[in-house]
Amino acid sequence: MIEYLSIMLNARRAKLDERGASAVEYGLLIAGIAAIIVIVVIALGGQIKDAFTDTCTAIGSRTGAPATASCT
Repeated sequence: MIEYLSIMLNARRAKLDERGASAVEYGLLIAGIAAIIVIVVIALGGQIKDAFTDTCTAIGSRTGAPATASCT
C-alpha cells in the first residue's frame, strides 16, 4: 500500500513539473513571436508608412481636401 502511494505521489510531482515546463515554453514562444513582429515593423516600417501616405494623398486629391490636413 505504501508503495502504491509513493508511485502516485511521484506521478503527481512529475505532472506538476511538466506544467512549469509548459509555462516556460509558452513564454519563450510568445517572446519569439514578439521579437519577429518588432523586426518586421522595423524592417518594413518605412515602406508601410509610404503606402499609407500615398493612399491618403490619393484620397485627398479625389475629395478636394488638402493632403497635409487629412494625412497628419
